[in-house]
Amino acid sequence: MQNIIEFSGTVLCGPSDERRRLWSVDGRLTFVRPERTPDVVLDGWVLPGFVDAHCHIGLGPGGAVDEDTARAQASADRDAGTLLVRDAGVPADTRWLQGSPDLPRIVRSGRHIARSRRYLPGLAVEVEPEQLVEEARKQARAGDGWVKLVGDWIDRSAGDLGPSFPAAVVKDAVAAAHDEGARVTTHCFAEDTIDDMLDAGIDCIEHATGLLPRHIPRLVEQDVPIVPTLVNIATFPHIAARAEAKFPRYAAHMLALWERRYERIGEAHDAGVRVFAGTDAGSVIKHGRIAEEILELHRAGLPAAAALDAACWSARSWLGGEGISEGAPADVVLCAEDPRRTLGSVARLKHVVLDGKVVR
Repeated sequence: MQNIIEFSGTVLCGPSDERRRLWSVDGRLTFVRPERTPDVVLDGWVLPGFVDAHCHIGLGPGGAVDEDTARAQASADRDAGTLLVRDAGVPADTRWLQGSPDLPRIVRSGRHIARSRRYLPGLAVEVEPEQLVEEARKQARAGDGWVKLVGDWIDRSAGDLGPSFPAAVVKDAVAAAHDEGARVTTHCFAEDTIDDMLDAGIDCIEHATGLLPRHIPRLVEQDVPIVPTLVNIATFPHIAARAEAKFPRYAAHMLALWERRYERIGEAHDAGVRVFAGTDAGSVIKHGRIAEEILELHRAGLPAAAALDAACWSARSWLGGEGISEGAPADVVLCAEDPRRTLGSVARLKHVVLDGKVVR
């Protein structure tokens, strides 16, 4: 017998595209009323399951976690409404998660690629510049169409943030990943790193705390989105305090980046830069915080509908995920109020439906 859910409220197929009545029949969405009476009726504002575009399911403070922990992380994200994840690098093979119908759908990036001894221990594949191009090819084949580079980190010899790899080598590595059919994203804290990555033909910039006015026209022209991960950037004062005694220049830089964390995001969005929501969950950031990131983007200057879109319709399209359309997977969340007008409702979801099953 078919499993049927009726969604009786307003259906948001896009930021300004409203419809009435929607059903899930055996895990697929339809606007055609089924002949049989639904098994359950859910009321509320219906929108596609959220996207966390920077998430690390399978990662803990010391590296890879066991399967039970990874499953608990994924479940926390799911229960918060995140039903599609772009993995931004984990040191374990998490393909087994992709076969779990009760967990979010995952687009994997393979492992981070970092400079030797220039990243958190146990997280990344660490290479020297002469090895970067081949490693980019390897990780492009290992993931689901994404490669993650660590573009900068503290250079202890300089006492401040510094690029991980020479700009010319980064450009060759990005080209190599593109040859393999993968897009490349990069961890960027510092200002000059963004210039190097744009020169290299990067496809996305994570964190982007060093965003300056000079970068915005280039981001627009090259159609490079940013994923600010503001719930992660909130940790910068703590990082700065710990580093102050040994690396005062680095500590001051990190604190300055935090102080202007909102400064350019709204301006970039207004100029046409695509902005997507990502929590950076994993390691020190707890999972299940997508609502906080949406609200942070709003505080940074995105209108409520745009902050919602950053984790919803546009984010799904960017990653190749389906939204609310005929025959799409029934991955939706329901809010008690119109989230475009009462954005805080994303933190108080009425229901979460994954693959046609009510999981909350």
